[in-house]
Formats: sequence, structure tokens, C-alpha cells
Amino acid sequence: MSIVRERRGHVELLRIDRPEAKNAINTAVAHGIEEALDDIEDDPSVRVVVLTGTGDVFSAGADLKMVAEGDSRGFTTERGGFGGIVMRDFPKPIIAAVNGTAVAGGFEIALACDLIVAADTSWFGLFEVKRGLFAGGGGLIRLPRRVPLALAMEIAIVGSTIDAARAYSVGLVNRVVPAADVVSTAIALAEEIAANSPLAVRQTRRMVREAGDLTEEEAWKRSAELSREVYRSPDSVEGARAFAEKRAPVWTTT
Repeated sequence: MSIVRERRGHVELLRIDRPEAKNAINTAVAHGIEEALDDIEDDPSVRVVVLTGTGDVFSAGADLKMVAEGDSRGFTTERGGFGGIVMRDFPKPIIAAVNGTAVAGGFEIALACDLIVAADTSWFGLFEVKRGLFAGGGGLIRLPRRVPLALAMEIAIVGSTIDAARAYSVGLVNRVVPAADVVSTAIALAEEIAANSPLAVRQTRRMVREAGDLTEEEAWKRSAELSREVYRSPDSVEGARAFAEKRAPVWTTT
């Protein structure tokens, strides 16, 4: 089995399970991730996804044995692109629990997630130029939006790496914890998100993800559009009522 799934309340844990191949992405992994996300997208009981790897590597990226054999498409899917995830417009938050090395396509998968919790032993990089390849899984798009341009350029064209401490210092990752705690920390963070209104989280996440590509005028218009659905929902009343009554809210929208 290339993907192991585990439910933790409103959180779904997905684990890339190819430790013998450094969790490299092959056809089975890509389709396993896509199929899991298909199920989760249609399941209102799942509010947040945590993605990690088995062992001490998050993912070494594309399985280069497939590339050497001339198969450069087998680790992509129609809906999600590379790894079944990097191009997918998924409506629920995804947290990458980076338990170790995340390089090349593995780094691109982490960048496709909304938040990153990194083990203190982890490190990140895009090695494609060293292999005569191109980082076509979104790394060259997302990285310059998340770190200073000079650093993004160095990682991209030198093929250099950064460790977890530096990744945290430049705002690339949200938490750095001991390796033994990375999954539990990511799940705890996911549970905090899952305790919030699913509708409010979904619309807020959309606004944050879209804001950087909009002018201020466009952003205000989009903000009004997204907030309208939130304020028309029963959850907006329930949240205020629960606060006044000093109890946990009971959300009814998904």
C-alpha cells in the first residue's frame, strides 16, 4: 500500500508509505493521494488533512527510476498533477508534517500545502537543475511567493538546500519541532483548525490564497463576496451565541 490513511476525529492523516524508496512519488503514490483527496473532499466529517511520510524522509520527489526509463508522466494525475496534489484546487486545509528530507517534488508537495510543520532534522531543496530537469510541480511558482526572491533564486538555480531552522526564520514553515513530535504537532494544529467553523475556514482560506494575485480594489470585492456566504449562514449566529453562553459552538454548515 503506497498511502496509509488514518482518521483522528475531524482530521485525516495521509502517510506516503515507500520508505525503501525515500517516499519517492510513483504512479501508485500519485493516484493514492488523489483517490484519498477525492474521498475526503466529499466527506463533511473531515475538516483538515495532514500529509506526512513514513520513516525519516518526507519525500525525495519523483521516482528517478521512472524518469530514467523515459516515463515523466506516470507520477502525475489528471486532476492533481504531480503527486496527485500540486495542481489541485482542494477546498479543505492541508498541513504538511515534514518528518525529514523534502526535496525536488517532495518540496513542491509541501509547498502545495497550506501550512508546514517541520522536524528539526528536516531540510528542503529543489535539485532539478542538477539532474537536467525542471521543477514543474509548482515549486518555482510558490517558492518566490513565500520567501525572499534572492533565496528562492538561489534554491532554484544553484540547487542549494536550507534546513528547518532557516526555513522557519524566513517564514517558510510554521513550526519546527523534534522529529518524534512532528506528526502529533501537525495533528494538534489541525484539530485547532477543525474546531472552527468549516465554512468560515473555507472562505477565509480562499481569501488568503487569492489575495496576492489581486489588486486592492479586486481584493475588497472578493472579500465581500466570500464574507456574504459566511454571514448568511447559521454558524455566524451560533458562534456569537456559543461565546455568550460560554460553551463550544455546534457548527451546522460544511
